[in-house]
Amino acid sequence: MIGVAAWQSAIAGLADGEKMRHVAEASFSRFLSDHWLSVLLIEAEGGIRGWAAREDFDNAISDLWIEPAAQGRGFGALLLGEIEHRILADGFDAIITKTHARNSRAVTFFRNRGYSVSWLSTAYAPQLDRNVEFIGLRKVLTERD
Repeated sequence: MIGVAAWQSAIAGLADGEKMRHVAEASFSRFLSDHWLSVLLIEAEGGIRGWAAREDFDNAISDLWIEPAAQGRGFGALLLGEIEHRILADGFDAIITKTHARNSRAVTFFRNRGYSVSWLSTAYAPQLDRNVEFIGLRKVLTERD
């Protein structure tokens, strides 16, 4: 499952073990079952390489996951561009997302695409069973995005 593999890569050093993997698998399965209409897929090279979602169809990206072996090849940028286009078309002028503060790859990915850090907080992450620092990111959209 792409989400689980990408999640494990993103949380490296925060949590380990088979128990956390099972929790993540259940969480992703439940999310995809409940919110499948909000999910965008990217298919390339004969398979699905990633997915993104707007859980509440608002201006927030709730998920953006790329298969670890396919990261760094432009699939995330393509998904992000499409989701930005849809958010702009729905009348929003800014887009928000969040990631855990130690996920430097995700923070760099978004910052390289015009997002700025708008907040930092600590919250309980049930999937990790611990408090985690999160970074909120925001980008003002324009017609050319």
